[in-house]
Amino acid sequence: MENLNFNYYYYLAVLLCFFVILFKYLLHPRKRLAPSPLSLPIIGHLYLIKNSLHETLTSLSTKYGPVLYLRFGCRNLLVVSSPSAVEECFTKNDIIFANRPQSMAGDQFSFNYKAVVWAPYGYLWRALRRLTVIEIFSSNSLQKSSALRNEEIGILIRSLFKASTGSGSKRVNLSHWVFTFAVNVMMRTGTGKRCVSEEDMGTEKGKQIIEEIKGFFFATLVVLNVCDFMPVLKWFGYKGLEKRMVLAHQKRNEFLNSLLDEFRQKKNSWYSESSTDSINAKKTTLVETLLSLQESEPEFYTDDLIKSVLLVLFIAGTETTSMTIQWAMRLLLAHPKAFTKLRAEIDSKVENDRLLNESDIPKLPYLYCVINETLRLYPPVPLLLPHYSLEDCTVGGYEVPKHTILMINAWAIHRDPKLWDEPEKFKPERFEAMDLGEKEGFNYKFVPFGMGRRACPGATMGLRTVSLVLGSLIQWFDWESVEKKSWTRAIILESL
Repeated sequence: MENLNFNYYYYLAVLLCFFVILFKYLLHPRKRLAPSPLSLPIIGHLYLIKNSLHETLTSLSTKYGPVLYLRFGCRNLLVVSSPSAVEECFTKNDIIFANRPQSMAGDQFSFNYKAVVWAPYGYLWRALRRLTVIEIFSSNSLQKSSALRNEEIGILIRSLFKASTGSGSKRVNLSHWVFTFAVNVMMRTGTGKRCVSEEDMGTEKGKQIIEEIKGFFFATLVVLNVCDFMPVLKWFGYKGLEKRMVLAHQKRNEFLNSLLDEFRQKKNSWYSESSTDSINAKKTTLVETLLSLQESEPEFYTDDLIKSVLLVLFIAGTETTSMTIQWAMRLLLAHPKAFTKLRAEIDSKVENDRLLNESDIPKLPYLYCVINETLRLYPPVPLLLPHYSLEDCTVGGYEVPKHTILMINAWAIHRDPKLWDEPEKFKPERFEAMDLGEKEGFNYKFVPFGMGRRACPGATMGLRTVSLVLGSLIQWFDWESVEKKSWTRAIILESL
């Protein structure tokens, strides 16, 4: 009798489990996820990363399709590498993907996610976006700051002339010179002062200043690292990643605090020496404007928020500008016909007795094509800054669960043979033939600055700066790569 009761309860339990599973699949059918390779327990698809991440994802997309679903440790990823899918992400699903994923870099560097790059979508982000556009990136602000950039390019050219004095050609490290220029422009935009004086440019003192700045501002720029996908590694101090980030942030914070203290001391001295009207007239730099706003709204314009604005300006405005100029010069030196064509355009449109300035740029369409082609081949961020979904949605006909990281593979899109003729070749002329009045991003196949509401607000300023520097370097110097085959950063220059 006991055995019969046991069998009865056993079969009843099995039957109940069967119905529970049946109802689960009937009421919650399995999601139709995008194609995905074989995933391993715990690490997911991390084992597939062999080379650089964007190149690995390009290879996977070639095999599995332009919409790819991956799992890196505990995180879901959607990798998109087709214009149609990009358009769907940033039109129909733009608000859903308007957030950024939480990460170790965000935790350490964003001043509690107050930086506009990392701020969650909402009131804070909109206020920061509006602030940066009005004060830095609007047409009016760019026009006001054009004199600053024109002055800095004059200093750069004079310094390079000094470096090239003497007989024959001189070897220079172009990376150092353009990075110094970019740092000085961003520092003057934010604070009104230069990091490296004209006298120190190219000297050991100037190089030491730049190396120190690189050491704490640009040493740890990885947006997502393996600890974000496998948090358990942080417990073991994996490769010292978190320790280095903490140290870098401490140095950044000290540097930014010293800037704020300096401006507050100056302001106090103005109060003791000047009238209120003259004090208001002196509010010409971004720091001064932010400190003034802090007086009227101290709860919102905290020191951390002000420092986050300056941090994004220094980092985003320096590294991307410097790298784009270097790649453009390398490509031009590897393609002498393009170099000659660009110089001929500059010589015909700009008088020989003066420096090129920003007002000349609209008259130089081939320069614009060269920069666009450089950005196509070598986008500053091959995988655009990651987005994060807060709701379920669909992309390319596939379901995307909420809490999925979205990665746009600009590198793959820009080199897709279905979208570009001979995509691996440097052909600036391809942009001459393109209709610039097409939809955003040339039908979403050219996306070096991102798309949607979280696209880079500084794109116009970046293009102006790169155009000004590259055009001036071509205008005033002959250039030759020291070792073309190894693409070293040292370049021979000879003044014209």
